[in-house]
Amino acid sequence: MVDAEHLSARCSAALRHPAAAPLAVLAAGAAGSVYLYVTDPHQPGHWLPRCPFRFVTGLLCPACGGTRMVYDLMHGQFGQAWLDNRVLLLASPYALAVLVRWMWAGLHGRSWHPRLGSRGLTVVLGIAVAWTVIRNVVG
Repeated sequence: MVDAEHLSARCSAALRHPAAAPLAVLAAGAAGSVYLYVTDPHQPGHWLPRCPFRFVTGLLCPACGGTRMVYDLMHGQFGQAWLDNRVLLLASPYALAVLVRWMWAGLHGRSWHPRLGSRGLTVVLGIAVAWTVIRNVVG
């Protein structure tokens, strides 16, 4: 029989493994995707979180439309996904590449911590601000 202290130590070691965090993110993403696949965010009456920025300001944030975009992608509606959020759609391959790289390193027992320098951070924030202004002023 396994005593509680030994089991606790094994669980603690497993949670510290480099693959634990990316696997948890993958599992949460898969669970969310299953729910989203059968829940049309274009229709009212579902349990999906509202954007807090839009709730407070009435304006679209840079990520608004992302849930609808993912739903549309999962259902093969690429044109509608483009209309939901162009910038997120263009950025999604990069986000997927980061997740795959993180998962690959974790499964090989290595930690991976991507770094974004000040120039990269400035570019990302600049794009987010520009996209927010464009979609609220022009759209």
